[in-house]
Amino acid sequence: MLQTPSGGAGSGTAARDSGLMSIGTVLNVLRDEFPEVTISKIRFLESEGLVEPRRTPSGYRKFSAEDVERLGHILRMQRDHYLPLKVIREHLDAMERGEAVSLPLVGRQRTAQDASAAVEGPTVARVGRAELLAAADIDEGELKEWESYGLIAPLEDGAYDAEAVTVAALVAELGRFGIEPRHLRVMKAAADREAGLVDQIVAPLKRHRNPQTRAHAEARTKELADLTMKLHAALVKTALGVRIP
Repeated sequence: MLQTPSGGAGSGTAARDSGLMSIGTVLNVLRDEFPEVTISKIRFLESEGLVEPRRTPSGYRKFSAEDVERLGHILRMQRDHYLPLKVIREHLDAMERGEAVSLPLVGRQRTAQDASAAVEGPTVARVGRAELLAAADIDEGELKEWESYGLIAPLEDGAYDAEAVTVAALVAELGRFGIEPRHLRVMKAAADREAGLVDQIVAPLKRHRNPQTRAHAEARTKELADLTMKLHAALVKTALGVRIP
């Protein structure tokens, strides 16, 4: 076996490259937990400045164990919390500064219990189009199709409500079972009717001049949203004849 002299340039390169991984190796490591991750997704996260692998003189990416751990943390925050990249970057930066930070509530984190309880800490109100695409791991064509069916709609300024991240991720997940966006129009219509019923009940309170009464309207809206979501879930379980813990 050939060995590079201890004082040569090759030994320094070997030492620096020791333990570093190619992007293909990183992909294989991450796929154990994230089977949907792709090389293009890793490159996108790099382009957004969320991970900074080293480069060989030939331009090949080399990832350290810390880079892989960071990628796993990023993908976990996207998968489990549906956070936009801007929030993930701020969270990681705060962690690197040694600050004690908690994840903001956004997307799927908002459960029925959250709807009727006071939430502490920051809440992400909206996300940009690029952040929505990245967080839900979908492409532009898919988003346009879902918008055409009314499943997702941008706000007036072109941004999206943070809940759109949850909707996009769930639509994509249902798609893996062969459920197409056109099949989900009935669910969107049912949701609109439920929202209309709640709004009809709280509308008089919202129009009241008393600020306390208007604040009460918001609390009542959350309470009714909680109840309607629970009822909807219970009716679906009953119709399917299944028990879901």
